[in-house]
Amino acid sequence: MQSEGEQLMPTQFDGFPPEALEFLYELTQNNNKAWFDANKERYKRTIVAYAPAFAAALGERLKSGVSPDIVYDVRTNGAGSMMRIYRDTRFSKDKTPYKTNVAFLFWEGARKKMENPSFGFQFGDFGAGLYAGIFRFPKETLAAYRDAVVDDKMGPALEDAIVAVKRAGDYEIEGLHYKRTPRGYDADHPRAELLRHNGLHAYSPKFDIQLVTTPEIIDICYEHCRNMAPLQQWLVRLERFAKSR
Repeated sequence: MQSEGEQLMPTQFDGFPPEALEFLYELTQNNNKAWFDANKERYKRTIVAYAPAFAAALGERLKSGVSPDIVYDVRTNGAGSMMRIYRDTRFSKDKTPYKTNVAFLFWEGARKKMENPSFGFQFGDFGAGLYAGIFRFPKETLAAYRDAVVDDKMGPALEDAIVAVKRAGDYEIEGLHYKRTPRGYDADHPRAELLRHNGLHAYSPKFDIQLVTTPEIIDICYEHCRNMAPLQQWLVRLERFAKSR
């Protein structure tokens, strides 16, 4: 027997309702437990109910157009593609309890989802945008990444991937973290700057949040992901490179 929430859950994604944006705006003004508890059903009705259809629609496009091994998960409890709205405030100066954006992840690999080469989408008071890559490398991946940067085949392939992403549009490549080249690597290496990364990801230009209320948002997200795919796919190859060392 289906619950009321399950009966309302759409199977085809035609956009989040405008009320979802109203909820997020009001949350930015009232980021506290009392307000959220009083409005939790709005969150479920206007955002959570539409999340599985969004995850499935974009996930299937990515599987067919980028890689059949991309994983999506329609669960909305934080274990799936939709990320939790609750913030982890244990190590943060910002103690507001809720994220004011809605985020999704589509990943490729056997590690924990955030440790895999992924595509991410989020929308909130800043607008909407996507990223591709790994935000922060796990320790063992970082070691393999550095060896790949200086490798005669993987290194030039990474440069080609970055060039391809930048040529596709106004995309930013980020992940630079360390001030110095790591010990054991040549500071004068032509790819020395890439050696100073602790993650590697591309960001799309931000776009109008109103687009998330239309079915076209799936096409928009897919195009950005496809443009950033050379970087994400290089990181997929990195896992195979790591195993071959």
